[in-house]
Amino acid sequence: MASERYVRKKVAISSLLLLSLILILGAVQEPAEKPAPQQQTTAEPLSQPGAKGVSKEATQPAVPVPPGPVPASEIKPGPPTPIAMKKDELGDDDTWDPQWDVFVEENLPPELLSSSVSQAVHPFCPRFDSLSEMDKRSFWAYFFQALAGAEAGLKATSDVRHTEPEVAVIDKITHRITRQEGLLQLKYEDSDRYGCDFDWDSDKGLPVRDAGKTILQPKNNLLCGIRILKNQVIDLHEPLLTPKSYWATLRPATVSYRVFAKQMTNVPAACGVVRDHTMKKPQSPAREADVTSPASQSSR
Repeated sequence: MASERYVRKKVAISSLLLLSLILILGAVQEPAEKPAPQQQTTAEPLSQPGAKGVSKEATQPAVPVPPGPVPASEIKPGPPTPIAMKKDELGDDDTWDPQWDVFVEENLPPELLSSSVSQAVHPFCPRFDSLSEMDKRSFWAYFFQALAGAEAGLKATSDVRHTEPEVAVIDKITHRITRQEGLLQLKYEDSDRYGCDFDWDSDKGLPVRDAGKTILQPKNNLLCGIRILKNQVIDLHEPLLTPKSYWATLRPATVSYRVFAKQMTNVPAACGVVRDHTMKKPQSPAREADVTSPASQSSR
């Protein structure tokens, strides 16, 4: 009996030692518990604060700038236009988004930043040629905000169909009566003419003012406008203000032009003193019948 108890005791001790050894080995092999990884913040860098205008102290806020061709430190939103400031006073949210300045500034072709356009933009930015590239971008961001204000009241889903015979023509893409749409009042056939990113096949089943339409998306609309303006000023060597412009609002001495000129009264202060362009007497109604509203564009 004593020997049996001795054997059981030795077995128990051996088992205990074995269990202890297993626990020790497990502790050695198991890596120390690591603290939970902290969540990485991926906040986008901010642009420069918005430029001051020549007539108003109000500025646009700095905005997030996603990775792109222009560093955030070289982006400066333009000042708010008069219509944007009025909408802000009224609490109207259907207005210019400073993020759209980034769309414009990141996609300007080099030609629109060169001295070759200094004469074209001189009426609104006399110092253009001496500006830094950042301030030149800021001017163009303001320009397109002013153009959108004159054309569409800064409303991204603006849509107009005219019934006047001279403008009620068939769109070559939709095969329907032309509509002018979006911030810059563009057309689907501009996708063929200027290479704009509008997709009628995707859009034709959507409601007229559906914000999901490719032609109404601010980035697509503004980038198309940049292409059209480059064609006018660089490719065709036309001035910024010309009777041949795609936009009625850029045809001088017309009622529509005066609407645009009112929005150009707060250009970036870096542009220098700009004379008042709103006092020009428009042509007689008989000569401007096709441009009496900002969106009436007979030559489009």
